[in-house]
Formats: sequence, structure tokens, C-alpha cells
Amino acid sequence: MNTANLQLEGLYVAVSALMTALRQKQVLAEGEIDDALGHAETALLSDPRRPTELSPAHADAIAFPLRYLRLANRRSANGEFPTFSELAAQVGREKPQQAHILAQEREDTEVSEDADVRRLEAIEAQARNQ
Repeated sequence: MNTANLQLEGLYVAVSALMTALRQKQVLAEGEIDDALGHAETALLSDPRRPTELSPAHADAIAFPLRYLRLANRRSANGEFPTFSELAAQVGREKPQQAHILAQEREDTEVSEDADVRRLEAIEAQARNQ
């Protein structure tokens, strides 16, 4: 495994522990933390300077830390302290745009297939005309 991934895993766990401490000391409420992370995720994914050709998988990778921290915040507020692996798996299962991604992938496949068919028809028509 890439050591950067392990370092990030440690960072996510550390930040979630800090969020829990802030909530327990009543500096921030669960909803305030969730709102802040939600706004950050929205801003991150709607950045107009981000390339438009960014794949859904890359967008999910960018949003993962915020989704992980939001989930860790909710679960720890309920007295649960799941492992990194458990939270990461749950984030993957709960991707908010999963249905959108699958629909977009199907649409992209259809467009690509249509373009392939048109290209083959043009080649066949050209061969008949020669």
C-alpha cells in the first residue's frame, strides 16, 4: 500500500478525534460540524476552476475526506467509534451521487456506441462508393 494513503488514513482519524473533542467540550454541536463539512464538500465539488472532464471516480476521491469526516461526526455523536475501514466502506456504500454516476456512465456508453455505429456506417458507405 502507498505510504501516503496510510498517512492520510491517520490524518482522517486524527481530525475525527478532534471533531469529537470539540463536540464533547461543547465548542461545536454535531449539526454545526456537519454543516461546515457539507458546505466544504459542496464548494469543493462545484469549483468552477476544476476541469469539467473530471471523472466521477475522481470527484468521489476528492469528496471522500469530507464524507468520511461527516460520517465519523454522526457516528461518534451516537456514541459509536467505528474503525477507519468500517467508515470508509460505509462512505463507499452511501455515495450520494451513485445513481447519477451510473446513469452518466450508461449515457456515456450509449453516446460512444452511437458514435461507433455512425463511424462504421460511414466507412461502409465509403467502401460501397469506391
